[in-house]
Amino acid sequence: MQKFNRIILYCRSGFEKECAAEITDKAAELSIFGFAKVKDQNGYVEFECYQEGEAEKLITLLNFRTLIFARQMFVAGSLLTDLPVKDRITPILETLDGCAIKFGSLRVEVADTNTGKELANFCRKFTVPLRQALRDKRLLLKVENPLKPVIHLLFIDGNSCFVGYSYSNNNSPFYMGIPRLKFPADAPSRSTLKLEEAFNVFIPYEEWDERLRGGLNAVDIGACPGGWTYQLVKRSMMVYAIDNGQMNEKLMATGQVKHYQEDGFKFRPKKHNIYWLVCDMVEKPTKVRMLIADWLINGWCRETIFNLKLPMKKRYEEVKQNLQMLDDELKENKINVQIQAKQLYHDREEITVHVQRIWG
Repeated sequence: MQKFNRIILYCRSGFEKECAAEITDKAAELSIFGFAKVKDQNGYVEFECYQEGEAEKLITLLNFRTLIFARQMFVAGSLLTDLPVKDRITPILETLDGCAIKFGSLRVEVADTNTGKELANFCRKFTVPLRQALRDKRLLLKVENPLKPVIHLLFIDGNSCFVGYSYSNNNSPFYMGIPRLKFPADAPSRSTLKLEEAFNVFIPYEEWDERLRGGLNAVDIGACPGGWTYQLVKRSMMVYAIDNGQMNEKLMATGQVKHYQEDGFKFRPKKHNIYWLVCDMVEKPTKVRMLIADWLINGWCRETIFNLKLPMKKRYEEVKQNLQMLDDELKENKINVQIQAKQLYHDREEITVHVQRIWG
């Protein structure tokens, strides 16, 4: 059995440096040290720990939900190379041989890159015989169990892969860390998928009936043409859409949307029964952060999802600083919140932040 002394993290192609900076920072906070191997446009980061056993410790102690730039996280051995074309399975089984963990599922994955997409079909076909071989070796349960640890294979090319595992209570439940969403044909813009993905990532499904229920009141700042409003209307919410532009006519025809053509930074709700505030504006992160803090401090909303556009340089540092300042400002005003942030699959040069206000 190989030594599993590294962490593999999937990320958006082009954001490997941010992902590496974040895992290095988070590991150091836990007194775990190592070095990140980064290659631009790879779609993944390899973080190798200096001390034996610390990779396992890291995926146990580090809460995956706190990572912003990582889509998935698993512990792995060194890269398997020169896999025999006629028998790739045996070296993979040898890597896991002797592992005391009983695994509940298998994911044969690729990085979200053009190279990765070319391997996707091979991975789908390879999964079937590999799954059976793992079951024959009693490494994988005969019946898939989503509560048990997950075996991960990340294929770099047809003859090279990382083999490792994650824990189901501390990973992304999605294949490649990406929720599979379909663009609604009647949605005003593709930005609608950002908010739908945010709901999937930030709100536990068992709480949707309460926190995303019909009849709630919501405000969408920077709403036009209505991509985010569409998701709220779809869930039978009543929406105040704030934007100087024009809203989609079909959304307005639902009778669930009131459009205020004014500056979103100056808008103040006349009623204090707003549950959701959502905001996707092309503005400086600091300006948006201050707007969100104002809404939460004044008690104008219970939950909010908003995007922070990223600068060209020092993106992780900028994100970390803004989130810390938001948290500090809310604490100073004795506002108890839970903050989550993630660079979603449907994000580009931005991250999505979720804040839930909690009344003691």
